[in-house]
Amino acid sequence: MPTFEALGPFWDDWSALSAQQRKNFMVAVARLVEDLRAGRGFRPGLRVKGVRGAPGIFELTWADDGRATFQYGSSVRGGEAHVTWRRVGSHEILRRP
Repeated sequence: MPTFEALGPFWDDWSALSAQQRKNFMVAVARLVEDLRAGRGFRPGLRVKGVRGAPGIFELTWADDGRATFQYGSSVRGGEAHVTWRRVGSHEILRRP
């Protein structure tokens, strides 16, 4: 199971999401975790890709206008991925990923 942490701006964004948006995000996170465990790359529906102009930062699509940004950190448990969530919200978060 990958480990994770979240930065302050993520929690600020999280508090502004509706209950349904939070639920949609968590469904996408469960899929991301499945894909990380399987080691087969990410399913196309998550649309994980690098953020242009922000090396090492990736975006995840969790709704039509739902995005989250993350980066990988040093492994906490032997060889497992460690994800640092940076932002979550609408496409607008990509201005300051």
